[in-house]
Amino acid sequence: MNQDQFEISIQLARKLQKEVLNAMKQVFIAKDEIIDLLGVALVARENLFLLGPPGTAKSALVHSLARRIHGEYFDYLLTRFTEPNELLGPFDIRRLREGELVTNTEGMLPEAHLVFLDELLNANSSILNSLLMILNERVFRRGRETRDLPTLMLVGASNRTPEEEALKALFDRFLLRAHCGLTPQDRLGEVLDSGWEMERMENEPSSLAKFQVEEIQKLQSALTHVEVHSIQSAYLELIGEIRNAGIELSDRRAVKAQRLIAASAMLMGRRTALVSDLWVLRYMWDTEEQMETLRGLVDERISKSEETELRHPRSLDQQEPDAEALGRELEKIESLLEQPEHQEEDRIRSRSRLRTICSQVEWVRSDISREALRQRADQIWERLKPEDSV
Repeated sequence: MNQDQFEISIQLARKLQKEVLNAMKQVFIAKDEIIDLLGVALVARENLFLLGPPGTAKSALVHSLARRIHGEYFDYLLTRFTEPNELLGPFDIRRLREGELVTNTEGMLPEAHLVFLDELLNANSSILNSLLMILNERVFRRGRETRDLPTLMLVGASNRTPEEEALKALFDRFLLRAHCGLTPQDRLGEVLDSGWEMERMENEPSSLAKFQVEEIQKLQSALTHVEVHSIQSAYLELIGEIRNAGIELSDRRAVKAQRLIAASAMLMGRRTALVSDLWVLRYMWDTEEQMETLRGLVDERISKSEETELRHPRSLDQQEPDAEALGRELEKIESLLEQPEHQEEDRIRSRSRLRTICSQVEWVRSDISREALRQRADQIWERLKPEDSV
């Protein structure tokens, strides 16, 4: 791809940011974080998982994005009894009479450009294998049928994280994971006004900015031409810190995360990734307990950078740490130390995690909570001292 072709892609990325993502932020109050992640996932052609209770606008956000793209949209609420036909389409009866097993996919998931699967973790074994291939390879395979899918992005949602091994494999196909919660009380009035305006707009001809599917595909194709090597050193150090904290980050996920980093750069109109683009790694947790630790590690790495211009606004969003979440992390370390079979490797990881937690404790706003966490952390440090220093 030459410079002129890439410049066209950059212009498309700026258009997506301004006319689609920023426009959605005006409508969905306090959902900027989720909207930014939708944009990154779309450009990177990766999957996004939204964790949160019902009524937090998860489906509305994806539907709003779909309305702004000239393409096919498919959404479905999964139950334990959902059958493959409900997602993939039934077998074509006319072809069946001729002895051929061919699926009629009209209006179904295999023909959609944007897909939203609500209550994703209700997926049963009968559809699990099909979903895994669709999520990972963008391929539809059923019997002898095999076809490439036009899927630009797939979003899944649930109010829980997986516990069963089979569902963990499904969850692993979602590179980005984010918590979508209730709007803060002090902004609820804005939500009411915005919601009422959305109700009115539903009954009027749409004046939304429209993106062509082909334009999104151009963005996705240009992604590999973003220069990411310049931040490789910082990225490798961060991966090491994340693993030392006991958070699993496989080689495969580390490689794929470069697409997210490149997407962040493109949306800011850059051809070169910056250290600040590593903000996307905040959303690669496996459990809710890891959220604060991961955010602290990523924010600390970004804060060491001297970059001042063209940073993605999400890289500047260093939220106040959740005191309760930090307390739960300390409790997990204490529980590990109570186990008689814990190894020296566990102690090393616990020290790394505790070091990260302590750096976050200092940013807790409440004096009482901050001091309580400090004292608890100091007690754990005493227990984690090497044997020869006791």
